Amino acid sequence: MLQIIPIRDLKNTSEISQMCKESNEPIYITKNGYGDMVIMSMEVYKEKMFMLDVYDKLMAAEEEIKSGKTLDADSSIKSIREKYNV
Repeated sequence: MLQIIPIRDLKNTSEISQMCKESNEPIYITKNGYGDMVIMSMEVYKEKMFMLDVYDKLMAAEEEIKSGKTLDADSSIKSIREKYNV
């Protein structure tokens, strides 16, 4: 569930820390009614960074496919066998 808290609530650091650990989503911080910051637990941050890396690699792979920089499996295996005399 989306959590939004005002910046003045950041004074309660242990409570905010607990909220971050219990939530699987970022917590949005507002200042004067407008979005200002986002905080999250280390676990959520690591997961988000991992998924961002996966998406970047998928996009790169899709670009290689579009530009024709790939080989089908049979051609790849044949090339490897020829290269290593297997």
